Amino acid sequence: MNIKLTQFVPAKKALQVLAVTLASAILAGNTWAQAEKVQLRPNPKETKQFGNLAEGPYKRLVIRNVMVIPGHGGPARGPFDILVTGNVISEIRRYDAFAEPAADDEPRLTGDRIIEGDGKYVMPGMINLHLHFREDELPLDYIYYMQLATGVTSVGPAEPDRVIDDMKTEPKNEILAPRLFPLHGWGGTTDFSEAELRDPSLASKVAQKMVKNGVRQVYLNDLCWNAELFGAAAKAITAAGAISAVHIQPSSTSEVNALDAAKLGVTMIVHHYGYAESALDRTIQDYPDDYNFYDENKRFREAGRVWEEVGTNPEMKARLLNDVVDELVATGVVMQPNRSTYEANRDVIRGQSLPWHEKYTHQQLWEWHLPSASNHASFQYDWTSYDEYLWHNLYDLWGDLIYEFNNRGGMVAFGTDDNYQWSTGGFGNVRELQLVLESGMHPLEVLQTATYNSAKTILEPKLGLVKEGYIADLLIVDGSPAKDFKYLYPFGAIRMKENREMYRTQGIVHTIKDGIVINNSAVMEEVARIVKESKKDAGPDIVTEPFLVNP
Repeated sequence: MNIKLTQFVPAKKALQVLAVTLASAILAGNTWAQAEKVQLRPNPKETKQFGNLAEGPYKRLVIRNVMVIPGHGGPARGPFDILVTGNVISEIRRYDAFAEPAADDEPRLTGDRIIEGDGKYVMPGMINLHLHFREDELPLDYIYYMQLATGVTSVGPAEPDRVIDDMKTEPKNEILAPRLFPLHGWGGTTDFSEAELRDPSLASKVAQKMVKNGVRQVYLNDLCWNAELFGAAAKAITAAGAISAVHIQPSSTSEVNALDAAKLGVTMIVHHYGYAESALDRTIQDYPDDYNFYDENKRFREAGRVWEEVGTNPEMKARLLNDVVDELVATGVVMQPNRSTYEANRDVIRGQSLPWHEKYTHQQLWEWHLPSASNHASFQYDWTSYDEYLWHNLYDLWGDLIYEFNNRGGMVAFGTDDNYQWSTGGFGNVRELQLVLESGMHPLEVLQTATYNSAKTILEPKLGLVKEGYIADLLIVDGSPAKDFKYLYPFGAIRMKENREMYRTQGIVHTIKDGIVINNSAVMEEVARIVKESKKDAGPDIVTEPFLVNP
């Protein structure tokens, strides 16, 4: 149940659509709320109750004696006392418990609620710019709670029609949910005809209408077949005050690969597609005779093979990690890797056997993950050990690309592309940090991708930092996330005491979104209840049946 103030509200029913396609875009413009910048509201009219899950905002919320990871890549500092008024970080005051008090010392901060943070770390809430909500069978409250409990306070839903109603209620904190920055396909929320959407001379009108209708993120996937149209749309979106992004289409890299897209003006490139193709000695990858774009088993196999071709050719590999990187950086394009959602391709049994599936992966999500020739991203049948080997190589070289791009001045942002391929949305947030860390970036740089970098990418000047005057989207964590990203899991990480006794850390004790303090343990109890209900009639399937103890 999604909690609205003191009432339980069922997840909204919405039209079943695919996002970021032209077909899903033809909606009346006045359906969407205006996507204004997040507003500072230091004087709340009321403190709202969300059952036992959350409460806030407060006139004065004080978080005491915490170390602070600012979010811009700098190290932890502190300890500090933090004052939050409404949804604003109003004061960050140094606190030294061991200093001798002086006569002119200011008294400790006090408030309507005080959270004692001894031994805890505070960092900005994370911004997941790309998350799939899938279809109506996956409840919205399940999706929202999994994101909040794993530290995400803002999210980019890839199925915008599912959140039409919540776009109006979330900014008022009438529901318990992350901030919403939906992804729209070219022309989304407008009534332009298909012919008009394919006319480069009308790109400015289309972009202006979309932004007027509240759109912040525009995906140009369906325009990769036409470089002129792609470039006109990308430039028009930027001029209108929004951002553009693209999942480079493997079927159209002869027209627009990653480097082409960057030079044509796209704001952000997501996933791994199009980079290796930019380093080839020819304009297209080596498609086999039986290649069919709509056969995802073949498509994803060949996606791994093109990286192997580049990685085993010294000249092409050098071109990728030098010339291509330098040209990408020069354009100012943002890189959003989305590594967590593809990880099962390099070890499918690992993805199927993750320890949280039984308790926290919704049954409908599990069923969508099962091998299928019909469902998107469920292609892991006839998926061989050699395919996994190819994807191991892909991840290694892709990681090198991310490292070089970041190291030479490029901006890396954060998104997971869950819920697909055995990656459960929420847990994928933590795994994404770990997989970007594999690139060689420093842990503080990785955290920066999920906070300050993503705030800048989504054009939000008051998100992404723990700083006075910024929005109070904060995480209170039992342990330093810069030491171990696993501290961000709701179940924490296993550590050993001096007496060799093992224990688990508490994870994120509280996620604070817009000044609202969330009780993360209660949220995860609610998630477990939702999942248990979803599995009540579930039986064995092709993945689980061989491992049943009492079949």
